[in-house]
Amino acid sequence: MKWSSLSERQILKAQAEGQLDNLKGAGKPLNTRSGNDTDAAGFRIMAEAGVVPREFEMRKEIEALNAQLKETVEAEARKALIRRIAQVQLRLDIEVEARRKYYRTGD
Repeated sequence: MKWSSLSERQILKAQAEGQLDNLKGAGKPLNTRSGNDTDAAGFRIMAEAGVVPREFEMRKEIEALNAQLKETVEAEARKALIRRIAQVQLRLDIEVEARRKYYRTGD
């Protein structure tokens, strides 16, 4: 599934639920520092809507798991934490790469 299709579905769902009604800055142009700063604009819009991007959540999870790993001494528990960190990092890498590819093809 393309990012555009997924994004469109999420937008339509939010509209149907009324989540996009009366948003701050509605009808006003976006203030962008540069024309290529698509990520920053998207993340800013999400932050203003109170939404945390999954990438940020996964990075926080990795940080928390790494902190937990530093405190863990048992070998089996450390292995399980390392596996979990690797899984989350892989998902994060896949999402970041997919977003980058989407923006490269959208030019």
